[in-house]
Amino acid sequence: MTRALVLLLALAACGALAACGVDGEPQPPERETSTGVTMSGSAEFGVAGGF
Repeated sequence: MTRALVLLLALAACGALAACGVDGEPQPPERETSTGVTMSGSAEFGVAGGF
């Protein structure tokens, strides 16, 4: 039983690895058109306190 489970898991892992890249070379995402929305700001973190 244990040997069959190990074999099944090994075959599943081989199948998953074999499927990597099956659809071809990776393609970068297409550049989106400008929406006219801009974002700006700042972020701060730390510890504040007084005596």
